[in-house]
Amino acid sequence: MRVLVTGGAGYIGSHTAKELARAGAETVVYDNLSSGHRDFVKWGAFEHGDIRDGAALSACFRKHRPDGVIHFAAKSYVGESMSDPGKYFSNNVTGALTLLEAMREAEITNLVVSGSCSVYGEPDQNPITEDQPLRPISPYGASKAFMERMLADFRAAHGLNWLSLRYFNAAGADPDGEVGERHSPETHLIPLALAAAAGAGAELTVFGGDLATPDGTCVRDYVHVADLADAHVRGMLRLLSGGDSGCLNLGTGRGHSIREVIGAVERVTGRRTPFRIGSPRAGDPPALFADNRRAEAELTWRPQFADLDAIVGSAWNWMKKDTGR
Repeated sequence: MRVLVTGGAGYIGSHTAKELARAGAETVVYDNLSSGHRDFVKWGAFEHGDIRDGAALSACFRKHRPDGVIHFAAKSYVGESMSDPGKYFSNNVTGALTLLEAMREAEITNLVVSGSCSVYGEPDQNPITEDQPLRPISPYGASKAFMERMLADFRAAHGLNWLSLRYFNAAGADPDGEVGERHSPETHLIPLALAAAAGAGAELTVFGGDLATPDGTCVRDYVHVADLADAHVRGMLRLLSGGDSGCLNLGTGRGHSIREVIGAVERVTGRRTPFRIGSPRAGDPPALFADNRRAEAELTWRPQFADLDAIVGSAWNWMKKDTGR
């Protein structure tokens, strides 16, 4: 199969390109490099372009004729979306619509998208099932929910085959050390905590210390990026073999608090992690973790790197290699 990966020079996209290559697929990475990295494009061809540029997308489709598309190109910072919602609707909604129209014109009917647990907002219960109502509390979450609405409408009108993989907190790095997490600015907890422990970053700020969780700090489901990549490849294979469209949660099924993550960082690095308690962030629910049974059943997928220390260890190994520390 030949698969076009939008945002394939980014964190999860690059890991997925590697997994596609391992599965024997031809890969084309389409990325504007606004947050991706050219040196992460190691598997397949590269096309420089913006997801909102319909003409560029159409030209790319004519040139490469992919069997399907895996879509990662989107803005993904919850906090930034609260202060600049227009950026998120432009990239995540307009960009997705432009992609869908270009796919329709090119008669490409298989699409796996990077969804998000943020579509649930503050859930009625944890673990979260796919059947819980969508009540996003941030523009980022709203943009992902509206993208899913477009997917359903394009299926009804044009026969689009699609999967939205609603993953929880992506974490870790390629076990082989070929790619990893490199954001600017970095907002993800594990690399920030590792940098603080290494003395290479600021003191870690923990957003909220008296939340309605067992230790007062946010609880999240940290799922290894290699497991996410595996699920996206399995999702594309499912669509190409005639599988049903829909939404699936990707997570380990277990939540870890920020204090637990700090403990894992200290065990892995052997260093103290300096931190302070700050105010809770707008748009951040106290706890989110997945019921992943549907993905396990429908994709025959099970996380292989579910241990928190192993996730942190892979991130630490990548950070040392990428920064030379």
